[in-house]
Amino acid sequence: MSKDPVIIIGSGIGGYTVAREFRKLDAETPILIISADHGGFYSKPMLSNALATGKTPASILNASAEKMAAQLKMTIRPYSRVAAIDPSGKTITLEGGEKLSYSQLVLALGADAIRLPLEGEGTGDILSVNDLDDYERLRNVLEGKKEVTILGAGLIGCEFANDLTMAGYRVRVIDISAQPLGRLLPQAGGAFMQRRLEAAGVVFHLGAATQYVERVQESLRLTLANGEIIQTDIVLSAVGLRPRTALAQAAGIAVNRGISVNRSLQTCYEDIYALGDCAEVEGRVLPFVMPIMHAARGLAATLAQTLTPVRYPAMPVLVKTPACPAVVSPPDAGKQGEWLVEEDENGVKALFQGVEGELLGYALLGVSTKEKNALAAQLPAVME
Repeated sequence: MSKDPVIIIGSGIGGYTVAREFRKLDAETPILIISADHGGFYSKPMLSNALATGKTPASILNASAEKMAAQLKMTIRPYSRVAAIDPSGKTITLEGGEKLSYSQLVLALGADAIRLPLEGEGTGDILSVNDLDDYERLRNVLEGKKEVTILGAGLIGCEFANDLTMAGYRVRVIDISAQPLGRLLPQAGGAFMQRRLEAAGVVFHLGAATQYVERVQESLRLTLANGEIIQTDIVLSAVGLRPRTALAQAAGIAVNRGISVNRSLQTCYEDIYALGDCAEVEGRVLPFVMPIMHAARGLAATLAQTLTPVRYPAMPVLVKTPACPAVVSPPDAGKQGEWLVEEDENGVKALFQGVEGELLGYALLGVSTKEKNALAAQLPAVME
């Protein structure tokens, strides 16, 4: 009797890394990946800095679903969506009604781009880039256009602003925060990032909220809460991501901000696991590449019957803004301490020190990024 497969729902970096690491440990157990799109493998973080270097969707794609299936000796079902999970029967049901049994189930569902509750008939024309198909759509819409307005001055918003400016577009960025990267950088770091991006050509509208988006012939007209009007060719939303939890929640799997899992990435059902952008690991949602890679390696071992709680070392975040190189290792939420900042015209070095003077995080911009390795060695692990 053939063994039921390990089924992985999702073909992003989390799903594929679990499959690759598991295959190193277990050459026999069948693996099935269910992918809502083409199922090819690529690096999603590349999408926010690919335009200036002329990268096409085809050049970003590392390997097709067919190649990945052959390489990892597994089955991939592209353009397939899961309609329901039955934890007690250990089955999933695809849209269309087909039922599939699993031995272990991995939810690598990713996250959806958040859509702001804006008014106006132009809201349907707002773009976001959350996958390779979105990137291709953006490239097509940009053809012949000159002005792009980005909603959101966070990590992805700043990376796209830098990339689009380098690609020759006139870029505006609107955010309700008083500074770019408000969730990652102390005030001095945000101000330095803003100055560098402005010097590159980006125009910021900070402390501002968009209310209306209207279509005016070939353009879009944005009305801000302060009454300011902005005319633009394209609106790109980059206000954040929301973990995909609906499928899990409908199956009775515990959900908070993400799908709730323990240190072994196990949900409230012993044979169902979650990782990546959709997962909340003991209260932490970490939508970055390094934690996903660490989680995937640990989960692969657990799936291969060696229980391996995930460990997160200090994991600095590289901000892909060539106009202002930046590396940030934000302090763990809830840690008490203060930012100690040194800055000049060439860079900012901000250290977050705890109440006993211990280093808990840092933000390095400009020339200060050269100190990243030395400082990273001093940081405590995020999760031992």
